[in-house]
Parts: sequence; C-alpha cells; structure tokens
Amino acid sequence: MRRSLLLATALLSLSAPALSQVVDRNQVNRIIDEGTTRSQVMLTAQHLSDVIGARLTNSPSMRQAENWTQAKFTEWGLKNVHKEGYDFGRGWWINSSSVRMVTPRPIVLTAIPIAWTPSTNGTISAPVFVAPMSKERDFDKWRGKLKGKIVMITQPGTGSEPSEPAFKRYTSEELAKLDQYQQPTYDPEATDRRLKRMDYAKKLDAFLKAEGAVAYATMSRLDYKLVHGEGYLFGVGETQAMPGVEIAAEDYRRLARLAKAGTAPTVEINNDVRFDDSDAKAYNIFAEIPGTDPKAGYVMAGAHLDSWVAGDGAADNGAGTAMIMEAARILSANGIRPKRTIRFALWSGEEQGLLGSLAYVESHLATRGKPGDPVLTGVARYYGWQSRWPITARPGWGDLAAYFNLDNGAGRIRGIYVENNQAVAPIFRDWLAPFSGMGAKDVVIRKTGGTDHVFMQAVGVPGFQFIQDPLDYGSRVHHTSIDTFDHLKGDDMRQGSIILASFLANAANADKALPRPPMPTEPVVTDPFAYTVDDD
Repeated sequence: MRRSLLLATALLSLSAPALSQVVDRNQVNRIIDEGTTRSQVMLTAQHLSDVIGARLTNSPSMRQAENWTQAKFTEWGLKNVHKEGYDFGRGWWINSSSVRMVTPRPIVLTAIPIAWTPSTNGTISAPVFVAPMSKERDFDKWRGKLKGKIVMITQPGTGSEPSEPAFKRYTSEELAKLDQYQQPTYDPEATDRRLKRMDYAKKLDAFLKAEGAVAYATMSRLDYKLVHGEGYLFGVGETQAMPGVEIAAEDYRRLARLAKAGTAPTVEINNDVRFDDSDAKAYNIFAEIPGTDPKAGYVMAGAHLDSWVAGDGAADNGAGTAMIMEAARILSANGIRPKRTIRFALWSGEEQGLLGSLAYVESHLATRGKPGDPVLTGVARYYGWQSRWPITARPGWGDLAAYFNLDNGAGRIRGIYVENNQAVAPIFRDWLAPFSGMGAKDVVIRKTGGTDHVFMQAVGVPGFQFIQDPLDYGSRVHHTSIDTFDHLKGDDMRQGSIILASFLANAANADKALPRPPMPTEPVVTDPFAYTVDDD
C-alpha cells in the first residue's frame, strides 16, 4: 500500500510541470508598474459614465461609445481596430419623461419609460387601475374594466427590509463554497417555458390595447426609489403598442393604496421617446496586439459595452469595459510582442440576450442547429440556442485559445471560475500566485452564466469569468438609476486591469494553449429523476 502511494505521488509530481505554465515575473512587475503609476482606467470609466452615459444598443449614445472606444484603442497603438455588425433592430432612447400624480395631491413620481415602448405623444392624464396580471388566464378578471385607465399590472406587495448588508466583499468561507462541483441538469422543456412567457408579454400588450387602456405601469423590483427601465421583449424589430413606465416601488404602492382606499388617483405621463431605424445593425468593437506566430491562434478578453437606460451604465458594464481597455493599454505601453495575437472585444446587445457575442460565435467559431431550423431573434435566440443540435465547428474554432470575460461590476478580482474545466486549475493557480497580496488567489470549479463567455463554453471553447467582490452590485446598482460612477472603486479596478493584462500575456505566450473542455454533445437521460424545473 505504501509503495502504491509513493508511486502515485511520484507520478503526480512528474505530471505537474506539464500542467503548469511559466510566469514571467519581470513582466508582471512591468504590468503592475504601468497599471498603478500610469493607470487610466478611471478616466476611461468616467468618460463612458459621465460624458457618454447610458448605452442602449443602437441608441445614439451607443454609436458615440462605438466611435470613442475605437479612437482610444487606436490612440494607444492597438492594431486592426474595427467593428463588426450583425442584425439587431430599432434604436431607441429617451428624450424626456415626466410622471406625476395630480390627484388627490400633486407628487412628482420616480419613474422611467420602459425600453422600446412608444411615446405618449404629449401628456396623457388618466386614473390608475390596479390589475395585477402575470398569466394569460388573468385577462378574464379585468376584461371590460380598463378603458381609459393607466393599468398597474404588478402586484404591489407590502415592501421589504434587507436581510444582509447592501455592500459586501467575499469572505474566505464564501469563496470556498464556490469551489464545489455542481452536477449539470437537463431540462429540455425549459426553453419552451421561457418562450411561452415571452409570448405572454406580447399577448398582454395586445390585450391592453384591445381593452382601451391608455398606458401601463410596472413596479420596480427593488425598494429605495430605484428604477430600471429595462425592456427585454421588444428590442429587436418589434415595438409595443402601449406606452409603459416603471414606477419606483414606494410610489407604486402609494398609488395602489390610494386606489384601494377610495377614488383612484389621477396620474399624468409625458414620455418623449425616439426610435431610430437608420441602421438596424448593432456592432461589436475589436482591437488587437498582433502575435509573432500566425499559426498559434489568438487569445481574447471581452466585456459588454451596452447598458440599460436608467443610470449611466457605470458598473454594468462600463467597469468591465474600462478594465478591458486598460489591460489593452497596459500591454501596448509595455511593448509586449506575444506569440499569440491578443484580441480585445467590446460586445453590444448583451442586455438583450448576449446577442453580440453570439453573433461572433456564429461567424467565427461554430453554429448550433440544423440548416432548416427557424430563425429566432432577440431573447428567443438566447433561450433557444443552447438547446439546438448538432454543433458545427467553423474553420476558426481551434484558433481561439482562451477567452476571459469581465461583467460583475467594479469589485476587486478574488480569483477565477474554471467552468468545470479542471485541467486549467493548476495553471491558473500559477498565474494568480503573484497577486495573492492583492487579494486574488482562488481558483474555483463553479460554472457561471448570464454573460458573454456562455456561448463560447457552449461550443467547447475555453471561456472564463473572473470572481469579483460583489460590493453593492446586485443589491442596489445592477440595471438601476444609481448605476453611476460614484459606485466604482478605483483601487479595485486598477487591480482587475493588472490581473487581466497578466492573464492575457501568460495565455498568449504559453508554450501550449490552455486545455479545452470537451465539445458538448446532446445529453441522454437515463435517470427518470434527472429532470429539473427551471422557471428562471
């Protein structure tokens, strides 16, 4: 037994060097120096947030951001700076908006137009009517009662108090919990359920119009006078019939209480929103540091440039964009000549279903599904794409050696998710070792979703997301009216830019490309209890 253990230990020790990758510590020193003493990451984030502001895909401010980021990449010496377009749909932005209660007393309400809803064409004034609806069968309850009303379709509730601090950093115990393998689940009906919910939203819009409602209102999902202004279902070639506003939870509940207690309050809405059909294509932005070996392929880092409209898109995802751009600036300023090309990507359409990165995957890496499959648009593409078989790799599939993504706000990097790719874990531990004093050391097995590395993982490309301290990203800032520069932390973003630059340099210069995950294959269910209900 002892001899077997010694032999196993010896074999492991022999195999360890093959898994590790040599880290150039002198290069790390240069990256840290450039990323601290001459950092521009907060200047970049401030311009994106304060000067350009919210960057809804295909809006005028997004077009401004596309041009500005390309100009900065060029200024910093990046090569092959360009944009790539894909079919998206109408642009939309808010010129002005006013929502106020006028009876029983005047109050200016905290509210925002829902993205891609139409203008009110002047001020509309009408009583509110509380008619919570979440399913098509709810329509019958309110039929014949909505004419001439502003319909409040969210159940008001009674408010809530936070159970945890709004601002937090990960503890060691919380990071350890991320390093626990999660068994994949198989639920082939999940996509159908999600698509039916999307179809319900269109039926709700048609029902409200047919009933003669003048507008509808939803309630913010967070308290503290926060609004979001999201609009997932009508952003790609479709437009709602009904003007819609999201009202802060406190204001919404006040309206509901007044309506229940006596005469329904009267509300005025004046939404001046604009559509732009001049260019239906959305654009991803790319820049490169060319590699010295054309046959070695490339590594890539990306973040989404687009945002929703309530705030300035600072944490989501101006922070990630600024760190990607700063990593590019750092490496360019250091004169790095990598073996593999380093490509930087700023995605659009992320908020409408990762559409920009999906377009890149389909154009450059792989497709999923049969040639005769129906064409899906918008969020329907996001929900349905990973359920399609077979996967057909494009000629460039093997060229992308690694992709690193930043989209969890402005928090400090604490480590990296290996996305169930255990073969890269020892490599990443070596790459993180120089940054343990900066708080980054954890390599965890957990998979993450909901951002632009997902579809790369879905076609067997090694794509990774960094672990970041949550700060108040999920509790207050994400998609809300306070997503402004005030919530960005300079020390954290400088640290993140430095670590990303180092990871890219290591991946670009490694003797061997990072181990790839297995190409996904269609699951075969042999356990009748393996299905899970997924109603997200």
